[in-house]
Amino acid sequence: MLATARPLHKGWRLAIAAMALLGAGAVQAALFSDDEARRAILDVRERLNQSEQAGLARQEQLNEQVRQLQRSLLDLNTTIEQLRGELARLRGNDEQLLRDVAELQRRQKDVQQGVDDRLRRIEPQKVQLDGREFLAEPDETRLYGEAVGVLRQGDFAGAIEAFSAFQRRYPTSGYGQTALYWLANAQYGKRDYKEAIDSFRALVSSAPQHPRAPEALLSIANCQIELKDPKSARATLNDLMKNYPASEAAQAGRERLASLK
Repeated sequence: MLATARPLHKGWRLAIAAMALLGAGAVQAALFSDDEARRAILDVRERLNQSEQAGLARQEQLNEQVRQLQRSLLDLNTTIEQLRGELARLRGNDEQLLRDVAELQRRQKDVQQGVDDRLRRIEPQKVQLDGREFLAEPDETRLYGEAVGVLRQGDFAGAIEAFSAFQRRYPTSGYGQTALYWLANAQYGKRDYKEAIDSFRALVSSAPQHPRAPEALLSIANCQIELKDPKSARATLNDLMKNYPASEAAQAGRERLASLK
């Protein structure tokens, strides 16, 4: 049989107790180390969660900014399209306005042309005839031209009436002296020699410097010859050569005078 265990020595008990205490301290120290690690882990996780939340919040802010930019871009595109439409409308209005302005200018030109035409029919116009310049009314010029046209057609009676009517209507006309000359020629053509002589003399008497005056004297002599009055014809031809020696009519008068001798 085993011998009965002897009671532990008091020193050993103390040693075992001390070892137990040391073991408990180590365990407690280990426990403290694990708590700190867990707190560190939790703290890291908390910081990660906070960072993640902050990242998500930032991402949401960025997403919202992107959405706002997209809305702004959409609004801007809409505004651009509206402006394009407005610009097209304005261009269309400008084109229409240009057409309207062109039409108004054309009408204004037509109106101005009409006014100018009416003024030309009313206002006196500058005329140059037989070395003279004067103003004549449009109707005055027209009637004179019509009378000359009748004479050129050989209608002497009609020409006499036309020039006589012209003189009655425009007694002080700048055409008057030349009209008187053609009236005398119409009378000569109609063989109204005495009336022709009176008309030619009226021209020479009223306008001796008129370019037609030498021809008027020669025509007077021709009328006198036709009236069988050579004496008067010679006197008239001498007056012609004396007063207008350098004229063509004077040269013709010399030849005519020679034929009368």
